[in-house]
Amino acid sequence: MWNYSEKVREHFYNPRNAGPLDGANAVGDVGSIKCGDALRLMLKVDPENERIVDAHFQTFGCGSAIASSSALTEIVKGKTLDEALKVSNQEIADYLDGLPPEKMHCSVMGREALQAAVANYRGQTWQDDHEEGAMICKCFAVDSTLIEEVVRANNLSTVEQVSNYTKAGGGCSSCHEGIEEILAKVAEERCTAPAVEDVVKPQTAAVTAPKMTNFQRMRKIEDIIESIRPMLQRDHGDIEIVEVDGKTIYVNLKGACQGCMMEQATLSGIQAQLIEALGEFVQLLPATLLGRAVGRG
Repeated sequence: MWNYSEKVREHFYNPRNAGPLDGANAVGDVGSIKCGDALRLMLKVDPENERIVDAHFQTFGCGSAIASSSALTEIVKGKTLDEALKVSNQEIADYLDGLPPEKMHCSVMGREALQAAVANYRGQTWQDDHEEGAMICKCFAVDSTLIEEVVRANNLSTVEQVSNYTKAGGGCSSCHEGIEEILAKVAEERCTAPAVEDVVKPQTAAVTAPKMTNFQRMRKIEDIIESIRPMLQRDHGDIEIVEVDGKTIYVNLKGACQGCMMEQATLSGIQAQLIEALGEFVQLLPATLLGRAVGRG
């Protein structure tokens, strides 16, 4: 059972601004009833200053979708279109005192509906037909562009988090590899991006930590894995390092972790911890991808 805040419950049981909006001159439609969530956002915009004077919604979805849509209409009222476009999905969630992780996709849908409505008002075509990015999740029609945008905006690092925010990967799981590639791409960019102080004060010499030797790096990886092992063992699982090949680390998940439905999410979580601790991008993969028997007694 998900833990909903009182504010989510309030906006679910007593949604604000639900139903059609007479005189609406901006309409944004997102989602699909086939996928379980659909939202229509209607705005009444003052043409003199592009300020939103009223906002209504109609939605097909869960309680979080209704609450997020209700919150969105309250947030954008009184804002100009440019101000409204700066509203993030996290602001919608924060307005509701938080959403369960599994329901964050509802706030993302609200942000998309807002973008679609503003584009509609300005006579533009809001791109929701996957022309820009390759389709990643066919179950929920989510493309690479949306996944990458949400990963960057919300600092996501695991497949499970991407599923919570976009639904991608929550169906047949065949798209997990594609999601991992996007996560790896963004993580690598984060690791190689210059620090803010280096950009603002290039004249100041950066103090960098001494580069680790291969032996020190291996020991560091082993220490990180050792610190994670007790958590897995509490759930009757385990992990072992099989091989380290450059920035790729091959491991065996054991016990209850092996073949578990959350195996990919577990690997993604451990990979995120390794990246943070090492200060460099690494990829954590199951040892079965080495193409040889890796079982150890």
